[in-house]
Amino acid sequence: MSASLTAHLTSLSTPRPYAAATQHAFLNAAGTGTLPLALLSLYLSQDRIYAAHAYPRFLGQLLARVPFASDDAPDSPQERLHQSLVAVLSDALVNVRREVALFGEVEETYGMRFAQWPERKATRDYTAEMARVGALGSFEDGFVFLWAMERVYLDAWNHVKSLLPDASSGAGEALPAVRQLVENWTNPEFVQFVDTLGDLVDNLGIAPDSSAFKRAEGIWARVVELEEAFWPGREDMTLLPAQ
Repeated sequence: MSASLTAHLTSLSTPRPYAAATQHAFLNAAGTGTLPLALLSLYLSQDRIYAAHAYPRFLGQLLARVPFASDDAPDSPQERLHQSLVAVLSDALVNVRREVALFGEVEETYGMRFAQWPERKATRDYTAEMARVGALGSFEDGFVFLWAMERVYLDAWNHVKSLLPDASSGAGEALPAVRQLVENWTNPEFVQFVDTLGDLVDNLGIAPDSSAFKRAEGIWARVVELEEAFWPGREDMTLLPAQ
């Protein structure tokens, strides 16, 4: 029996190593308590742009393209699949609205000022690729892209979580915020959401050696590349305007 599409994709050797996106220096610093609060603020300011603007737009593009067919019986496998796709996309929209609210809570609690940070090139690149795939790709392309984003994100924050036991309680000032974010991005509900996306990807009927299969490989590699670039480094602190 051949491997599922998601198992195949996660087994690939991509141009940018998977660990470059899921074990980035930013994540290592977050997990060990050495991340500067300002750098976390910069990251969250960019993630808010992604979550508040680009992600809902992308979900809307996918919802508009669920491949319903009027001759599918209500109890047919295809209709049940399509309704499952609508359900998970609707859940994703609810989840991202809650996440944007979390950003506001974290910003206020820890004295961050997201508005002081300009949009990074990596953020523009990521959101532009989402818009391109949402507008020009097939529904299957877009759904693979959605799963890939969430899978990499989950693995990245699980990496941070794995490092937290070694972080000193008296470590950097960003550590309490990091712990709150880890709790949000590694909780059982998010794990189940990512698993559900993966199951649906595997049931989209993307056959090995098809053009859609080849595109899925490219999408996976591209998301790994985008996710790596999305984590800021200390060199990005120069984006902070002079006071």
